[in-house]
Amino acid sequence: MLDVNQIRQPISDLPRAKLDLLEVFAELESTNSYLLEQAAPPPGRFRVVLAEHQTAGRGRMDRVWHSPPSSGLCMSMSYTFEEAPKNLPSVTLAIGVGLAEALKNLGFSGVGLKWPNDLVVCDGKLGGILTEVRSTPAKAMTIVVGVGINVDLGCSPGASRITSSIGYASDLASCLGDLPSRSIISAGMIEGLFNTLAEFEDDGFDRFYAAWERFDWLRGQRVSVETAGEALRGVCQGIDIDGALLLRTNSGQKRILSGSIKLHGQQVNH
Repeated sequence: MLDVNQIRQPISDLPRAKLDLLEVFAELESTNSYLLEQAAPPPGRFRVVLAEHQTAGRGRMDRVWHSPPSSGLCMSMSYTFEEAPKNLPSVTLAIGVGLAEALKNLGFSGVGLKWPNDLVVCDGKLGGILTEVRSTPAKAMTIVVGVGINVDLGCSPGASRITSSIGYASDLASCLGDLPSRSIISAGMIEGLFNTLAEFEDDGFDRFYAAWERFDWLRGQRVSVETAGEALRGVCQGIDIDGALLLRTNSGQKRILSGSIKLHGQQVNH
């Protein structure tokens, strides 16, 4: 079971000093919804809530996030920017980089990122990111970031329901024999997420743009993209400086700012 003290203790001094509240629940409808209902932390500070099980977990575009009890991490963080950062839509991509790097520091190699908000391992969906914004007084802006990570699905009832456009779910246990405790993994994710948001507030997406290439799982993949205005097919060619997906189509290169992606074929040469 997740333990507050075991989560808090490994966190470095600076993020621990900025952490206003850390809560763990046996069950919640949604960790994001819970934090959206709570008071916003002061600028530069954050709050975290984790749940062993979510009864109404949410993903991007109102999709449902399924996670069997105690098989993974269901975590949300609220963080307040002193003022709204530029290019806010790219924060989800920055968060993906920060979480992939945090997992790498914990010993998990081979984690990739599927634009715009999925984490991938062993060619299966490892987790997802949901970012939501709430209004705050003056220039400040509070962001609530939800993270779902499959740690060890095993033979958990309902694991087969965790599917996505990638095709199936994967977990950390599939790629590393000796797993750290979920509390230790939580601590690493919390620190990585806080550091990402603080750095994004100071420097924007620039540093994360270069790092994204190391984790880009879609690059070279043939995909179908459904956007608000049209359906496209093409080959992914990385991302632009602002985080837009670059897609090579028969009619030329397209910039995708938002959309739903499905794999359409095998990886091709760049």
